[in-house]
Amino acid sequence: MLELGVKTLIAYLVGALLGSLLLGRSRGIDVRTLGSGNAGATNAMRTQGRLFGFLVLCIDIGKGLLAVWWLPTALLPGIAADPGVSREWLTLACALAVIVGHVYPVWYGFRGGKGFATVIGVIAALDLKLVAPLVLCWLAVLLLTGYVGLATMLAGIALILAARCIEPDNLPLLGFCALLAALLVFTHRGNIVRMWAGNENRVRRLWLFRSRTI
Repeated sequence: MLELGVKTLIAYLVGALLGSLLLGRSRGIDVRTLGSGNAGATNAMRTQGRLFGFLVLCIDIGKGLLAVWWLPTALLPGIAADPGVSREWLTLACALAVIVGHVYPVWYGFRGGKGFATVIGVIAALDLKLVAPLVLCWLAVLLLTGYVGLATMLAGIALILAARCIEPDNLPLLGFCALLAALLVFTHRGNIVRMWAGNENRVRRLWLFRSRTI
């Protein structure tokens, strides 16, 4: 159990390294004090520009990839591989931990992002075939509605359906995708409230049905 505990902790700490806040130091800013107050790539792009937002996105996706591709099989000093721990469950534990670290980062007062970029990295590492339906659903909803939050939540639901169709016999993966979908809805609960109240921001440049007078 030592290997499971240590690697899960490392995955969490890696997840807690937020791209927006690391890069923000070079500009002397904290994106959580700007725009929507979120530390994710969307708010970083809105407040600091496309290049900054793209770099944040790469960092947040990259740590998801790292935690799943490398960490479960890594040989750590003083930590022997535990034959009693399933590699599959260890991988899923690291995958969940890196996302939780992004959402609740210990380095930054447990105020992080909403997790979607890191989810993309995690899913790409777990099963690359699931990335296309995840991203395509997100893009389609964004183009149709202009709502990033709604696109993210529905993409999480699409992930469950994709896992059920592509990997129907992989119950651990299916359960993990369902957990991710629930987490994405939870982290976007504020967006749900704002959409219900009619004051949620839209990405008007991408929203196909925006008013042409705006």
